[in-house]
Amino acid sequence: MAKHGFGIIGCGMIAEFHTRAINDIKDATVVAAFSRSEANGAKIAGLAKDGCRVYDDLDKMLAHPGLDVVCVCTPSGAHLDPAVRSARAGKHVVVEKPLEITLPRCDAIIRACEESGVRLCTIFPSRFSPANITLKTAIDTGRFGRLTLGDTYVKWWRSQEYYDSGGWRGTWDLDGGGALMNQAIHNVDLLQWLMGDVVSIQAMTATLAHERIEVEDTAVACLRFASGALGVIEAATSTFPGLLKRTEIHGDRGSARVEQDDITLWDFQLKVPSDAEIHAAMAGQSGFKAGASDPRGITHVGHRDQLSDFLQAIDEDRAPSIDGREGRKSVEIIRAIYRSAQTGHEVALPLNE
Repeated sequence: MAKHGFGIIGCGMIAEFHTRAINDIKDATVVAAFSRSEANGAKIAGLAKDGCRVYDDLDKMLAHPGLDVVCVCTPSGAHLDPAVRSARAGKHVVVEKPLEITLPRCDAIIRACEESGVRLCTIFPSRFSPANITLKTAIDTGRFGRLTLGDTYVKWWRSQEYYDSGGWRGTWDLDGGGALMNQAIHNVDLLQWLMGDVVSIQAMTATLAHERIEVEDTAVACLRFASGALGVIEAATSTFPGLLKRTEIHGDRGSARVEQDDITLWDFQLKVPSDAEIHAAMAGQSGFKAGASDPRGITHVGHRDQLSDFLQAIDEDRAPSIDGREGRKSVEIIRAIYRSAQTGHEVALPLNE
């Protein structure tokens, strides 16, 4: 019997990636799933390496024998209730990004997990990419000198059919936002992880390429970090055919760029031997456009690595690499962008809405 039994709550597209990731972890298996769609539940049961029981009653699923971890894979604005109920049932909780769509809802999840003595993590698999880990190490060891600029760009394409395919897509109540909250939030998280806390934001958003959606498909924001460095976030689902996502970090002693999960710029005043290996790897890159135009065009490897870290944190009784408070940070930044775009004014952080 596997050491950790998982339950999947919500059996839509992203649940498939969670299930594949769990399948790849030796001491873990999906033992139960909750779905309002019989077809979607059957799909997850067929994908799970040992099969699983599908429930249409969440409380019954949470009582399934051997279940100790749940993955909340419902629409973004429907994370709160299943996460809190799972915590109160004594289960460790994994929440697909975003943690929730407002800060009070994020805080309610964090509080429920703390009060119940269970671990919580928010899914941000980009932090587990070797390229981004290399970039973070270079920052932490001072190779950039003083950080001056940090930028991230997610210029993707989503068809009108994508938004029309689900009643929750493109709504404030369940999607929580558009290109920023749904697609670019991974890079928003990366940028603050790399550059540090954001203290103020000035932003504009628009809906330019889609109909029948309430939220933005195009956004631009200027940021000031606590360090004094400046930055830019550009996010879109309006840019056909969809480009590689990109993050650039600059300082007074070096610059680097990560496109998708490849380092494409790596230049520092002070060279070290490992730079040669990075430059050699740069020469053989494929330009794989994961997710740029197809929401299914991603890999489950980052999910696998993050879930492995989460299980190790449970076993070692420590906080996971990306806990609830880390997951909250990107929501705070995006909510500040929306506030700035709505008011036309610069917005200071911290924010509490």
